[in-house]
Amino acid sequence: MAMAGRKHNPPVREVPLVRGVPVSRSRTLIDDPRHAHRVTHSSSSAAGRVIPVSVLEDRVAAQHREIQSLLLDNQRLAATHVALKQELAAAEKELRHLSAAAADIKAERDAEVREVYEKSLRMDAEVRVLDLMAADLVQVRADVQKLSAVREELMAQLQATENELSRVRLETQLVPAIKAEIEIMRQEIQRGRAAIEYEKKTCASNLEHGQAMDKNMIIMSREIEKLHGELVNAEKRARAAAAVAAAANPSLGYAAGYSNPEMGYGGIAYSDSYSMHQVQGSVDAQYASGAMPQHPYDVQHTHVHR
Repeated sequence: MAMAGRKHNPPVREVPLVRGVPVSRSRTLIDDPRHAHRVTHSSSSAAGRVIPVSVLEDRVAAQHREIQSLLLDNQRLAATHVALKQELAAAEKELRHLSAAAADIKAERDAEVREVYEKSLRMDAEVRVLDLMAADLVQVRADVQKLSAVREELMAQLQATENELSRVRLETQLVPAIKAEIEIMRQEIQRGRAAIEYEKKTCASNLEHGQAMDKNMIIMSREIEKLHGELVNAEKRARAAAAVAAAANPSLGYAAGYSNPEMGYGGIAYSDSYSMHQVQGSVDAQYASGAMPQHPYDVQHTHVHR
């Protein structure tokens, strides 16, 4: 648009050529610094000498032409000024559009930069996380190696345990027989304990019975000794009486001695000795009968199978 304003200038209005210059226009020419030296020069020269009228007219015509060219230049400058203003307005408008577009682009660029920055922050965080994960991965690999070693050790222990379990299973198959043997041994032990208890009771009973028999034996021994003393005394009295009778009648003494065989073989002493053996035999038989009680328990069961 600025180029179009420069190419298409407004048409220059033609100024009519007149001899007389208007007062305003002449005043403008006088006020113009570019023509001030000309007016002063002409006035000073006119004051110095008299110029012919034809020369003045030529000069006025030349000045008029010059004024016309200046007016044309002024109009061109005015048109150029208007065109420049239009171009400036268009440039300012375009600048505003460009500023708005630049602001939008800057905002978009800032958003993109912010997004890229945030993305870089996220990537940095992800890189840190990856570093941590890499360290964790190294630790996990070390733990996996340790666990592999532990697994191998546990597998060896498991194999040993399975072997031990197989052996124990084989041994557990013998458990019923062992239990049966244990039950038999327990029953035999119970029978042995019962036999021992019975023997203890029997021994205690026999001991008590023996003690009682000892007491009875002592009492009987004392009675036997007493009876023996009485028999001795009776024998002495009988011998004394026999001696007296024999002294009185010797034939009667021989007949009495012949009729009493005890007198011929020591008299009452033989009878006393026989009675003592009879008493002791009865006591031994009684003690033996008490020492062997009648019980249904068989003694051969006291043997315990080891």
